[in-house]
Amino acid sequence: MSKSNSYIIPLCFIGMMFFTVGFATGINGYFVPFLENNLHLTSAQSYLVIAATFAAFLVFSFPASSIIGKIGYRRTMSLSFFLFAVAFALFIPAARLESFALYLLACFISGTANTVLQAAINPYVTILGPIDSAARRISIMGICNSLALSLPSVFIAAVTRKPIEAVGLQDLDKPLIIIICVIVILGIITLFAPLEEIKAQGEENEEDCPYAAGKTSLWQFPHLVLGALALFVYVGVENLALLTVLDYAQGMGLPNPESYTVWPGIGMAAGYIIGIICIPKVISQVKALRICTWLAVIDSLLIVLTPPQVSVWCVALLSFACSLMYPAIWPLAIVDLGKFTKKGSSLLVASIGGGALIPLLFGAMKDWVGGQNAYWICLPFYLLIMYYAYWGYKIRK
Repeated sequence: MSKSNSYIIPLCFIGMMFFTVGFATGINGYFVPFLENNLHLTSAQSYLVIAATFAAFLVFSFPASSIIGKIGYRRTMSLSFFLFAVAFALFIPAARLESFALYLLACFISGTANTVLQAAINPYVTILGPIDSAARRISIMGICNSLALSLPSVFIAAVTRKPIEAVGLQDLDKPLIIIICVIVILGIITLFAPLEEIKAQGEENEEDCPYAAGKTSLWQFPHLVLGALALFVYVGVENLALLTVLDYAQGMGLPNPESYTVWPGIGMAAGYIIGIICIPKVISQVKALRICTWLAVIDSLLIVLTPPQVSVWCVALLSFACSLMYPAIWPLAIVDLGKFTKKGSSLLVASIGGGALIPLLFGAMKDWVGGQNAYWICLPFYLLIMYYAYWGYKIRK
């Protein structure tokens, strides 16, 4: 079997896991307007759903790396599915009791499961093959992720046989039970999946990675630290790109707001497909990141400067500009870490906590300056990512 063919089976299993991550993230996007309407919350309160989920990345990213070190990648991945099942099980009493606090707890546990899973699957897919084609592999995984983003609202509407705006708290039991059963089955499958334990270059022998040899701390890798900062702000604005279009369309009183929800996933998938085809043969990871930052800056300006019936499409398609940022930032930040690879991966996973802070700030801005002007928050963050794409990743100490 060739080396490239040996990646296929592991990538299929990892793709299933990225699909699960996307579905769990999509649930958050569904719950923001859902709880706002059913529990009569402010925008800032409703965005606590996303904040509670992504706060777990800040808390459990480094413990997750310890779990991987003790039980390995495969068992860690399996463990995350059972944590997801616990989280979704808590949504049922939260709905029956109409308890926002219990919803937030369930979201935090879901975020914990997400943290544990991403701490395993991101470095695994990055070091599974050559580092210069890591963005291509992550793009393949990204398609699996983005295909699942819009499914929760469609699935819940199909199971309840109600229009999405008519689904109430009392309707969630059946779809949630189905989701829990599927997740438990996936956890069992993963436990016996043919996923070998792999090591990054220099992780076992320092001589294989001279740059990392002799270093004693993660903070001695400036390209990693700046990459973590870029990833922190990226995940926050990516969540806005993926999860706010339904809320925005409803807030602007646009007809058929649910019709816009499929486009962020489509935009993200289209960008991933381009990455799969073009990286690294046609375009490098770095150039792809630079192009995406320019597209994001331009699109962010169009969102706030065009009429709502136009800007809603800019919100829906902002995900296209975001698509190759994560696949490019991750390998640029994790390269040359040697024995610090797992800890470095944990720092990058902790950066996903940006998904907690930035949507919360966005929700507060939405209450303050309105839904459209709140998107000004995206511009400085995309400019920071642009800095990393041009200069930050090259800094070595």
